[in-house]
Amino acid sequence: MHTDRTSTTRFPVPVDAALRAAGWQPGRWDIKQAEIWADALREHTSPAGHTHAVFPAAVEAWAEFGGLHITPAGPGRQVAPAALHFDPLHGLHMARTLGDLGRALDTEVCPLGAETDTQALLAIDTEGRIYALDHTGDWYLGPDIDQALAALVAGIEPARLTAG
Repeated sequence: MHTDRTSTTRFPVPVDAALRAAGWQPGRWDIKQAEIWADALREHTSPAGHTHAVFPAAVEAWAEFGGLHITPAGPGRQVAPAALHFDPLHGLHMARTLGDLGRALDTEVCPLGAETDTQALLAIDTEGRIYALDHTGDWYLGPDIDQALAALVAGIEPARLTAG
């Protein structure tokens, strides 16, 4: 008996279901839109002269998940599951904040999207680690986008980044 496991190997079932409901599928890759976002971020300079870092990990995440509105179903395990919109322009005017976070973490950080209910900004660093920034602090969501998505959709409480 042949079982097709490709749909359940990368993400936990509820995450896979939420992603597919949002229009994601394995192999999704919109590099044209990712490049439009990269150009928009590169061209933006804040009034105080702050600019965005753009790097491959961010562009790859935008190409695969960019534009998706993810709405998890059901209650979260520890906190409410996050409704997400993957669009880095949510962070367009956050160049200084992201630059400060990057310096604190000794890396560069780029916007990824937002939690639409809380307006928390989602960000990615050069290694592909995922963070959320909101009015209560900065949060570590996971070592890569897959684990961050699993945590956000499942409602797993993130770890607060301590001030360095």
